[in-house]
Formats: sequence, C-alpha cells, structure tokens
Amino acid sequence: MNDYFVLIVTALVMGTTARMLMMRVDYRQYPTYPQSYLGHFTLGVIAAGLGAVAIPAIAEKEYVAITFLALAAQQFRDVRNMERQSLDNIEVTELVPRGTAYIEDIAKAFEARNYLALLASLATGIGYFIGETFKVPIILRILIGVVFGVITIVFLTNMLKGYFVGDIAEVRPAEIKFDGPLLTVAGVVIMNIGLKESQKIYLEQGLAVEIVPNHEEAMVILSNIGQRQAIQHHSSIQLGIRKDVDEPDFTPIARRNPKNGNIVMAIVTMEPNEKYLLDVVKRTPVLESAKRKALDVAITTKAERVGK
Repeated sequence: MNDYFVLIVTALVMGTTARMLMMRVDYRQYPTYPQSYLGHFTLGVIAAGLGAVAIPAIAEKEYVAITFLALAAQQFRDVRNMERQSLDNIEVTELVPRGTAYIEDIAKAFEARNYLALLASLATGIGYFIGETFKVPIILRILIGVVFGVITIVFLTNMLKGYFVGDIAEVRPAEIKFDGPLLTVAGVVIMNIGLKESQKIYLEQGLAVEIVPNHEEAMVILSNIGQRQAIQHHSSIQLGIRKDVDEPDFTPIARRNPKNGNIVMAIVTMEPNEKYLLDVVKRTPVLESAKRKALDVAITTKAERVGK
C-alpha cells in the first residue's frame, strides 16, 4: 500500500476540499460554528478517506475493503437522521418554525454532501491510477487526478444546486386591507384580527407580497404547505419579526388564492423594507419535497391511453 500513498493523500485532499466548499455558515446559522462545523468537517474527511482507499484496495485485490463503502452509506444515512433529530429538537424554539418539509430538505442535503466528498475522492483516485497505469511522471499523475476530482466536484455541485422561488414565480408587492376584522391581501383572507391596535400596526408597518407562479408546475410547488412554511420562516429570520410568544396576530401566514393559484403573505417585520422582503422571498429555496410533475404525468398517461 506504500506505493499508493501519494494517490491516497491526493484523493483525500480533493474529497475534503469538496466537502469544505459545500460547508459554510450562512444567515440561518446552520451548521453552527464551531461545534457542528467541526462535526461535519470530520465526517467529510472520513468520507474522503473511504473514497481515497477504494482504488488501492481494488488494485491490490482486497475486495473485502470495499464493503466499508456500504458501511459508509449506512453511516451517512445516520447523518441525515441526526440532522433531522437535531433540528426537530430546536424547532420549538423558533418563533416561526421551519416546518418538517424544510427540516427534511436540510437533512438530505447534509447526507448528499458527504457522498459528494466520497465521490470526488474516488474520482481523483481513478484519475491518478490511470496516470500510473500509463507510467506517466508522478506530477502528471497528481494533475490528472486533480482534474478528475474537479470535474466531479463541478458536475455534482451543479446537479445538487436547487432552484429558488424567484426562478419559478414572480414576486410582487401587495396591499394590506381589512374587511371588518379580516386581514386581506389581494382579495384573499389571511386571518381574523379583532384587536384594533393590531390592525393599526399592520396598516402602518405591515408588508405584503403576492407570489405569481410562472407555470402549472410552479403552481403545484407553491401550493405545498411545507414550501409556504419555508417562505414564512425565511422572511421572519432575515428581516426579523415583530412578534413574541403567544402573539398569534403577528404570525406570518402564506395563503393560496384558490381562483388562480397565487400565494399571498402579510408580515410585520422589524425591518419594514419592501424591497428586502421581495428579495428574501425570491431567495427562498424550492424544497425537493415540494417538487411535482403532476401535469406531465397526467399528459403522458392520457397519451398512453390514446395510443392503446
């Protein structure tokens, strides 16, 4: 195995780099720094190490060692469960919860990023081994391995990159009105607010948006309750929310207009800036669990029936 020392080190570095590129503390403060950050970094190094030793193990016909990849897959599934449980435990501390769909999306993302580290490391090892097979100089072998690793990182990163609400819908400002005690936005009833003081705060400081889907698939995505909960959560943590515990009047609620599929939301923020709110809503990620292709399936099924 000493002959493969350079291969393993090169692959390990590339795999770890791939994981580091996908790990950053953003406005959600997740993963937290430094505890969770260190934990995810360590798991990334382990994943990269497993990918790095796979090619030498095959070359030396140590096929039993490959079974560690299966064990790694199980461990990474446990990472998803760990993240899900951790976020579920702190969900009760959020004034505006993320929602189970958003939590599941985050958990799946962390699992997938460990696979990214493993595959980038594995691809680097393959590139290095190809160079070694053709007896090229060691510097060129390393370069070939790095190229293979970079291609894998770029490809998988682009594949894992999701969409934002602004990619599938038009987000525009809307007006808050009251029909008696009923808070309405664009003709859609949001909630019943009986307190005159709360109504006054909404009229003076409240902001509202209307999200207009660009196509039928987007309409189905935005109708998902988990997707709407993610929009509410993003808006509240980015702009702050004028709400405390047991103040339901100021809980942002995204309602669907059943006539056209548009989504409307009213919110009272600590930073009452309409432009900022529009930007935040546009930058809310589209959840994987909310994606649907119901219309395409219906059309395909109908075409198959006609063909028969």
